[in-house]
Amino acid sequence: MAERPFIYRFTNDLRLDDHAGLAAAAAHGAVFPLLVIDDATGERLKRSPRRAGFYCESIRSLDTELRERGSALCVRRGKPAAIITALAREIGATGAAWSVRYDGAAMDRDNRLQSELEENGLAATMVHDAPAVGPEETAAVRTGDGAGYRAFAPYFEAWSQLPIASYEHPLLLRFARCDAGSEALPHLDEFGGEPAAVASGPAHARRAFERFLREDAAQYAIASKVPADDRTSHLSALLSFGAISARTIVRAVRDRIGDPFMLSEERISLRLFLRAIAHRDFLLQLSWFHPRTNDEPLQEKMRGFEWQRSHRELESWRRGTTGYPLVDAGVRQLRASGWMHPHVRAVAASWLCFDLGVDWRIGRDEWDRFLIEDDLALATGNWQWIAGVGADMAQYPRIYNPERQRRRYDPAGLYVRHWIPELRHVPLDEWYGRRSSSAQLALSLYDAQSYAVPSLDHAVEARAFLRRYREFASS
Repeated sequence: MAERPFIYRFTNDLRLDDHAGLAAAAAHGAVFPLLVIDDATGERLKRSPRRAGFYCESIRSLDTELRERGSALCVRRGKPAAIITALAREIGATGAAWSVRYDGAAMDRDNRLQSELEENGLAATMVHDAPAVGPEETAAVRTGDGAGYRAFAPYFEAWSQLPIASYEHPLLLRFARCDAGSEALPHLDEFGGEPAAVASGPAHARRAFERFLREDAAQYAIASKVPADDRTSHLSALLSFGAISARTIVRAVRDRIGDPFMLSEERISLRLFLRAIAHRDFLLQLSWFHPRTNDEPLQEKMRGFEWQRSHRELESWRRGTTGYPLVDAGVRQLRASGWMHPHVRAVAASWLCFDLGVDWRIGRDEWDRFLIEDDLALATGNWQWIAGVGADMAQYPRIYNPERQRRRYDPAGLYVRHWIPELRHVPLDEWYGRRSSSAQLALSLYDAQSYAVPSLDHAVEARAFLRRYREFASS
């Protein structure tokens, strides 16, 4: 009797190598590659034109790699359960597999899809592919209830001790031919997208990571804090769409750390980079075990805390005209490129939450319009961390002083001047101040080209917020 195929539905895992989902599907038979563009996918892509462009290019790259293997991506539009059930009957497939996603709404959709397929007599397999270490693996290290970790330090200790699985043999995968007919590959016009401004796809992801590991990873300790030293990995978008596996990254970095000839400073940088990957896994497992955190704080005590939904300076934050150079430079970098330096993200998010007292969900959703990367669970976890309502176990939120951060990490103003042309010819000592103390900034003759003057005093606003936070947390 001829072997029956098994459907693999690609989502945010757009590659063939080191792929846990494909390996699980291949255990049942030849893999039939499927892409379903459902309403949720379309709405998500329409939210960010840059993300849509990156996605479409990534899909084209995936289809090219499949064609090189004698197959092709079968594209269908509609409801996943109906499409997969009909396709399975058409090609004689015994079931379908896919990689789980980690925000609450996506997990609900995945669970419903699994139930509907099983009710139709099909096998339905969900696989953890996005993290380097799956949530259940780290949870199993605990001696408690196995419900995962809410604090990063013990999580990182467990994560560091676990081996990294390998699915590095794509040549062992057998793909079925796409003889069932396919709709057109997704196109920019479908989502109101823009042409991809940065390279995408598995081949580019592999080259980008290899270059980073070879040239820049040893300086990560500095680059992760200094925004003008733009040598962070820039892998966030590629990881979020699964163009490269987090497992591949962790294994390679661990091997590099084991080099006995590596300088201690370089080893420290690599360990910090590994810690960043582990923190990504931590936030994914946090959402996996606590899916309600997409809409409400992880910390139960903070669920009734009253955040503002609007503020007279909210639009200034959105445009990058707050008068705080590091905050504004970061926001302008995001709006111009679809990416923001990781440390600057923390400073800009802190200003929104603590200087304005605005709800962290407002900030998350605003940035979601511009970011190329596509991982709502990570965005939620990071925003809650900054806002002091998530997994950070500090007694009080860490409030960043934006000018102190600028002086410390961009002392020459290289990063700020790159993104704020109004300040390129203004002396550093006149960047920050009120109209009464900075004559050059206050000249009405140059108001059209001059940089914004802060309308808020950070120290005053931060102290007021912290006082309100303490009163609520202790009540």
